[in-house]
Amino acid sequence: MHVIAFASQKGGSGKTTLAGHVAVEAERRGAGPVALIDTDPQGSLSQWWNAREAERPFFVRASDEGLEADLAKLKDGGVQLVIVDTPPAITSTIGHVIGQADLIVIPTRPSPHDLRAAGATVRLCEEIGKPLVFAVNGASPRARITTEAVIALSHHGPVAPSILHQRIDFASSMIDGRTVMEIGSSTKSPEEVAELWSFLEDRLKGRETSPLTSGSFVSGGVSGSAGDKPDSVLRGAA
Repeated sequence: MHVIAFASQKGGSGKTTLAGHVAVEAERRGAGPVALIDTDPQGSLSQWWNAREAERPFFVRASDEGLEADLAKLKDGGVQLVIVDTPPAITSTIGHVIGQADLIVIPTRPSPHDLRAAGATVRLCEEIGKPLVFAVNGASPRARITTEAVIALSHHGPVAPSILHQRIDFASSMIDGRTVMEIGSSTKSPEEVAELWSFLEDRLKGRETSPLTSGSFVSGGVSGSAGDKPDSVLRGAA
């Protein structure tokens, strides 16, 4: 059984949206049974799941026995993948979740505020010794800041090659407990989610999949100085 935690100090980074979408995509692609655990007191992921008609992925309410005991029961029950959503703050809860996870996904919007917030999560993952990946989320197509953010993040960890762009279908699908894959979206959103899951699955299974790097944008004419400012912001936060 594998455990993926979605973590970021920044509220509004898209943790819950990505957690739900990745869980559904993994289930659709045969990686299940998939279970969801919501450790955020706001309960956004549990509210989304309660609005779903589909039974899978499963939702598991955290017990008084603690996360480690809950994960052990899920493993004994045959669950293959657990997706954990976390609160938007660096707390003891997040540290404990990261300690139990096989992979940490840090959703990051391409903005200086998100880059600063990512630094604290990166530091925590490094202290605990857990692998992380960045998932650039809520990006504007062809915006230079997206390229700069990817370049900056790539100096601190792998960046998923699938950039998820800002589209209304992500928000609208979540209203009634669905995902962009389940509403017949005609945009590229379902494809982006599928590519993100493929990258995460490869990481979990130890398969090599090239992440985005600063070199990914050389052909696009981005100079080395373009990433200097965002990178320094992330270093300062870390």
